[in-house]
Amino acid sequence: MLALACAAPGTMYTWSAELHVAAAGNDANAGTPEAPLRTIQHAADLAQPGDVITVHQGVYRERVNPPRGGESETKRIVYQAAPDEKVTIAGSEPVKGWEKVASDTWKVTLPNSFFGDFNPYRDVIHGDWFGSNGRVHHTGEVYLNGLWLTEAVNRADVLKPAGTNPLWATDGDGGAEYLLNVAWFRAGKGAARTPAVGFAAKRGTRNAACAEGGQCVGFISSGDWLRYANVDFGDRTESVEFRAASVSGGGRIEVRLDKPDGELLGTCAVADTGDWQKWATFTAKIKPTSGAKTLCLVFRPPQTNSDAVTIWAQFPGVNPNEANVEINVRKTVFTPEKTGVNYITVRGFTLRNAATNWAPPSAGQIGLVSAYWCKGWIIENNDIGYSKCSGVALGKYGDEFDNTNVAGTADPYTECVRRALKHGWNKATVGSHLVRGNHIHHCEQTGVVGSLGCSFSTVTGNDIHDIHVRQLFGGAEMAGIKFHGAIDVTISHNHIYRCGNVAGIWLDWMAQGAQVTCNLMHDNTGCYGDIFFEMQHGPILVANNLLLSKRVSFGMNSQGIAFAHNLIAGPIGNSRGDTRSTPFHLAHTTELAGIYSAAKGDSGDHRFFNNLFVAPCNLHAIDNSVLPCFAAGNVFTKGSQPSKFDADALVKPDFDAGVKLTEKPDGWYLTLSEDGAWREEVQRKTVTTEVLGKAKVPNLPYENGDGSPVRIDTDYFGKQRDAANPFPGPFERPADGKRVLKVWDH
Repeated sequence: MLALACAAPGTMYTWSAELHVAAAGNDANAGTPEAPLRTIQHAADLAQPGDVITVHQGVYRERVNPPRGGESETKRIVYQAAPDEKVTIAGSEPVKGWEKVASDTWKVTLPNSFFGDFNPYRDVIHGDWFGSNGRVHHTGEVYLNGLWLTEAVNRADVLKPAGTNPLWATDGDGGAEYLLNVAWFRAGKGAARTPAVGFAAKRGTRNAACAEGGQCVGFISSGDWLRYANVDFGDRTESVEFRAASVSGGGRIEVRLDKPDGELLGTCAVADTGDWQKWATFTAKIKPTSGAKTLCLVFRPPQTNSDAVTIWAQFPGVNPNEANVEINVRKTVFTPEKTGVNYITVRGFTLRNAATNWAPPSAGQIGLVSAYWCKGWIIENNDIGYSKCSGVALGKYGDEFDNTNVAGTADPYTECVRRALKHGWNKATVGSHLVRGNHIHHCEQTGVVGSLGCSFSTVTGNDIHDIHVRQLFGGAEMAGIKFHGAIDVTISHNHIYRCGNVAGIWLDWMAQGAQVTCNLMHDNTGCYGDIFFEMQHGPILVANNLLLSKRVSFGMNSQGIAFAHNLIAGPIGNSRGDTRSTPFHLAHTTELAGIYSAAKGDSGDHRFFNNLFVAPCNLHAIDNSVLPCFAAGNVFTKGSQPSKFDADALVKPDFDAGVKLTEKPDGWYLTLSEDGAWREEVQRKTVTTEVLGKAKVPNLPYENGDGSPVRIDTDYFGKQRDAANPFPGPFERPADGKRVLKVWDH
């Protein structure tokens, strides 16, 4: 048995009451099969620990906000689709009333009341490490027959005849990437000016030269803010003056106390001045305010029609009033508003169409379904798709420090980690989730995201694909699975493919004790291909995987990664020179053991045992490592080369492994040629904790999350390996020559 493989929980679940929900139900009913409720939310409001909520066939257009969770692993609250019934929870609403504008273009105008308290067509994507590509992105989407259209850069493009990629646009807030510049402000006429660059804290913005002297704050986008300490309002000041400039239509400055969502004193409308350095003075009327205050300026787009929003969309050859057209109206479909809602199961649903915002590691992370800073969720056997940013979130809580890291700088994240430790980042409080057997697809940031709250979790048996393939925006957080703080996380038996920009799996900071095993990965076109390890110190184990992406198999900007029995078919990236300071931990805990500063970019300390390399992969990529690496039992076929660290490399320059992956109606098949003599030509050891030794920086062994030793004695399929001399690569081979193996079931 492969000790590192994850298994289903062995505990027995007991339940108390079962509440039924049906599309034809009524929330005044008792929730029995004969008298079901109408909404999942009402069932959630009633459910107590130990209860089961069974939802029957239909489309439920609501956001489920569980007010409470279970009490333990065995006394949880279960939300489940009725067996063999399709249940969809959608963040979208159907829209009729489209008017034809020209050619393929139609428009619809909707009152703000249609959206309630959240309008995705006035909500702009933003956050730490987000890259807008020089344009505005709203969290809204338009869907035709279940497939999303593409948000246009300019509304004029939507008025043209449709191409192969139909477009949509809106007149909602956020029509320009940057809104305005601010030089100074003062609390009341005649008061002393406060330079805009004198802020105590900020989100977004950059300092720039000011034509009137000194510097101004510029590059201000929607949602950015500036905080100023000890602003003197004197005695009953009723106005604030701003010196500002804009060439993009202007904007609004909300004057708030203390923090971005603090008490609103008033709002200043800034008009377009005609140039970024053509300055004018604008005045905000505010509530009478006295004394020294902490002031927070929050920036918003200019006010458009406050009562309605218009959406233009291309529907080539289709009358949208006769088709299935939907638009986003909810930012999520299954997420608690508060943290600490533990032990919930979400099973068997179709979850789709949510206006999720960017989910960086430094902010509260929301997906279509979100285990929001809580413990012990099971998210299983769902179809999760069409999220503007993330599908599943296992992440961080939100607070006043959200999105306050300096763009492009990682070191402030260490302070985020320290704050999280005070906020309950430990095994008893958060993490230990199970994400199993889901189909996760068409999300434009991540399939599964998690910062800190993902620790001690297992992600297994999922089909994850088409993540960040449109690439309308960029940044540093895109992957099929993107985790920060993945301590003792297991990522196993997943199929991950067609992930763009960065990687299929991206483990970024503090994946100490993580195990990546038995995954099928291919056609991941990002710069790091199948897997990227960033700023890791180990120990991390990568075993029995099929890493088949041709651009890159994996990239490492780390130390302490062990690779055993993998099939590696693409180039390897091994970076050195990153000198950021990053945390490491005591074994199997979140407790900090130290902060490692790689003054020389100390790459290396990696292990490669019993892997099978095929063209164009070359292990000599690790030759430039600063720290020593270790390699033994590897086989290098035609077009691949060993490293200088290989002790007994078996190099077969004339042997073509003929690796080919093919999709058929019933699943994915791998064609592979091997030679039985490889077993006899090199005496290999079973890869164990003892063989792997200790990762240098944390001085810790490669072991399972419970502290038991690792022993790689089964293969990709779970077949027992030859203990005396295991065969190289992910498969114990039954015969010589070419064989075709089914490696993933549909």
